[in-house]
Amino acid sequence: MKFLHTSDWHLGRQFHNVSLLDDQALILQQLVDYVRHHPVDAVIVAGDIYDRSVPPTQAIQLLNQVVSDLCQSLNTPVIMIPGNHDGAARLGFAAEQMKASGLYIISDFSQMLEPVVLSSELAGEVAFYGMPYNDPELVRHHFNVTVSTHDEAHQVLCEKIVAQFDTSQCHVLISHCFVDGAIESESERPLSIGGSDRVSHEHFLPFDYVALGHLHQPQYKGEAFIRYSGSLMKYSFSEQHQKKSMTLVELDKTGFVCATQIELHAAHEMRIIEGNLADILEQAADDPRPEDYLLIRLTDKHAILDPMEKLRQVYPNVLHIEKPGMLIGIDQEMSSQRLKRNEIDMFKDFFQEAKQEPLTREQEQAIATVIADLKKGEE
Repeated sequence: MKFLHTSDWHLGRQFHNVSLLDDQALILQQLVDYVRHHPVDAVIVAGDIYDRSVPPTQAIQLLNQVVSDLCQSLNTPVIMIPGNHDGAARLGFAAEQMKASGLYIISDFSQMLEPVVLSSELAGEVAFYGMPYNDPELVRHHFNVTVSTHDEAHQVLCEKIVAQFDTSQCHVLISHCFVDGAIESESERPLSIGGSDRVSHEHFLPFDYVALGHLHQPQYKGEAFIRYSGSLMKYSFSEQHQKKSMTLVELDKTGFVCATQIELHAAHEMRIIEGNLADILEQAADDPRPEDYLLIRLTDKHAILDPMEKLRQVYPNVLHIEKPGMLIGIDQEMSSQRLKRNEIDMFKDFFQEAKQEPLTREQEQAIATVIADLKKGEE
């Protein structure tokens, strides 16, 4: 059996006040096109389908289109669970009625214990168990057990699922959590404070494959069959070097066979460019991807007038500027040196930056006269 493991679509996300919906639509079209040309038995979405519990209308419309393409046009089942960004009750609306069309939304603990069973000639029956995102309080109240951490909650839930196993089937778990020791990125919303959100991979060992969501970097932890697919696209500049993908999983009757990363290509990558302003502007002419979403880290140590406007003339999607070079010299020594400069020298610097030309002798004399008059008025 072959199925695609994805997670963390975050439909409707904005990044530095820029909507990523068009970029997300392009990525999801790549997913649909892959299934069209390389049929699979199912597509899994391991949580964070939306970026917030009440998603924008356009995000709902995009999900509706993708699900229609996969379930109706391509006759491919889709199995999804809510993540910490999703509103479980909203996402799970009419889930029972949608099963007939091939869309399985496992959004509560009762559904968690009722697997989606799919069959293939090579793998036989495979039972897909979805574990909706949860916190210890939800588990404690629903099952009347004493748990205080995510790890304890996952142990209880895994034990309840394993108790349902049919030994003639392979077993796949879909979960949205933070496995202890895995690599995180800046774009993930913390599940809790103080490390109580960490979950041991050992709870997942009875399964043949564990499709994880929440962490945005593709990786596995503990065993090769316990994997994060990672997000479909980059959602922070800390992810600039990550290769985004979806995971093609293969099972046979003995269990896990292999997992292959299917690379995805965004219309706009997220990159960090560092250097002084003049060099960055000059190098832009040879940049093959000037439309990328950029963080510019300027190393100039002097004040620059409106650097964003200058940068956007060559890089239209500069989203943020950092100026670490301006922090050099804030100490007392540098401050005293700046105070030694007179008003005319400082105005000459400003004029040069604003007009891109030096003051003429006549202009300098005029400014000197104005400054002298001002000083007399203060006496």
